[in-house]
Amino acid sequence: MNPAPAATQLRLRPTMLFDLDFVLTVEQDPACRPFITPWERTQHEGAVRFPDFRHFIVEAGTGTQAVGFVILQGCRSRHRSIELKRMVIQVQGQGLGRACLRMLEQIAFRDLHAHRLWLDVKANNVRAKALYDSEGFVEEGRLRDCVLIDENGVQGYDSLIVTSMLEAEYAERQQAGQDAA
Repeated sequence: MNPAPAATQLRLRPTMLFDLDFVLTVEQDPACRPFITPWERTQHEGAVRFPDFRHFIVEAGTGTQAVGFVILQGCRSRHRSIELKRMVIQVQGQGLGRACLRMLEQIAFRDLHAHRLWLDVKANNVRAKALYDSEGFVEEGRLRDCVLIDENGVQGYDSLIVTSMLEAEYAERQQAGQDAA
């Protein structure tokens, strides 16, 4: 297996319809699946085509190696509230998730002029929750036992934690040099 690409070589490019086989494969990856609610192909096709969404392939390294994908939703919201709908990075522990999150913050706040960037994260996704906390996202609440899960044939429920960052908080982090994007 090749070593993981450096986070400094991370790029986002718009997802094309021919990328959807990769996207669906990533969603079905046993390492990723417990932490997301996979979509059907038609849902991804809609997100690629509909201007309220930004669907990106995450590439890393010196070439065009795809390592994941991300989806922003609400990009045309008159309320300027953009949801980070999905961020799935296959390579863990190399800083790619943090680098990707910072790029998405820049897109949301600088390019799309968001007032608020928000997301929900499954309570069992401790690693992602720690990343969002360390990057300045503030927990707003929990949707208790709202997601049916089936892991290894055992069904149960998981909660969603709603967390967000406001444009003023993003600007403060930028001024303090905390988010070198």
